[in-house]
Amino acid sequence: MVRENELSKIVIGSAIKVHRSLGPGLLESAYQECLFYEINQLGISVEKEKAISLIYGDVKMACGFRVDLLLEEKLVVELKAVEVFHDIHIAQLITYLKLTNCKLGLLINFNVTLLKHGIKRVIL
Repeated sequence: MVRENELSKIVIGSAIKVHRSLGPGLLESAYQECLFYEINQLGISVEKEKAISLIYGDVKMACGFRVDLLLEEKLVVELKAVEVFHDIHIAQLITYLKLTNCKLGLLINFNVTLLKHGIKRVIL
């Protein structure tokens, strides 16, 4: 069983590999496909576009929330290809962490020159 911190290191390493190969300037979906492929190749359980429900009172609602990548049911990865992170991006990741009961999430922006400047860890 892989722990959250180990998973985050794997994701960051894989994201750097993808970014070095593709560079900035593509759509988020291209980075998502390539990162999904890299993580999958490592034998790690990863789900892409994982639908998550909102529980309101006693009702389970399908509100259209989709996590970009969910690893081992422990780590939420939200991908962006934007100029800069905004508070709404962090709020989105926090919401996904709460809805999935995960403690750790990564927000990764591929639209940067050096990927280390586009990674944010969020811990609940």
